Amino acid sequence: MKEAPAAPRRVVLGIDDLRPLPRATRIARTSREGIQLLEEHRDSFIDELWLDHDLGGDDTIMPVVTLMEEAAFNGRPFRIGDVFVHSANPIGAETVVRSLTRWGYRVQRATA
Repeated sequence: MKEAPAAPRRVVLGIDDLRPLPRATRIARTSREGIQLLEEHRDSFIDELWLDHDLGGDDTIMPVVTLMEEAAFNGRPFRIGDVFVHSANPIGAETVVRSLTRWGYRVQRATA
């Protein structure tokens, strides 16, 4: 008897300097690592993307947001099911939600 094909593994990416994000299949701890992580998944579907605004020191998620905005502006947005913004910085989180929503990404505030 043939085995049923395995269900495709969900891709859940997180960009956060501190939280463990147990649902994530991969985690980046800086904006630079986050950009690399998204670029690695450029041509695949990302089920969930978890974003923290403040990434330690002067680093924030904004370079990643800019990458996503530019991709959408150029007609090639990243294929992401849901983007969750989980930040203790309410102003930063709202900026991310507004920016990405404007470009057609499905974004919501969440608690990690």
